[in-house]
Amino acid sequence: QVQLVESGGGLVQAGGSLRLSCAASGSIFSINAMGWYRQAPGKQRELVARVISGGTTIYADSVKGRFTISRDNANNTVYLQIDSLKPEDTAVYYCNVVSRGNNYWGQGTQVTVSS
Repeated sequence: QVQLVESGGGLVQAGGSLRLSCAASGSIFSINAMGWYRQAPGKQRELVARVISGGTTIYADSVKGRFTISRDNANNTVYLQIDSLKPEDTAVYYCNVVSRGNNYWGQGTQVTVSS
């Protein structure tokens, strides 16, 4: 089993910044991808950003230029730097890890952006 512990969410004014962290532990043999998804009230969960083996990063169009994903391989940790926050970024952000074909999810961390 893989456990994911997220941190860094909170309430911030529009234009502000946050940094989310997600540390993976447990039976980690090989991680194929680490990333962040988000789910706003009444909406489906959507991909925000992802980093796959080799370092390739993928971003949703709505966050390009504002969000930066990075990964610390030595500590199995993934970060999401969020800048220029907008009210529409308000959502629960979930960490996701893909390992040996299995998807693992964090408990979610709330990000609320006030206008």
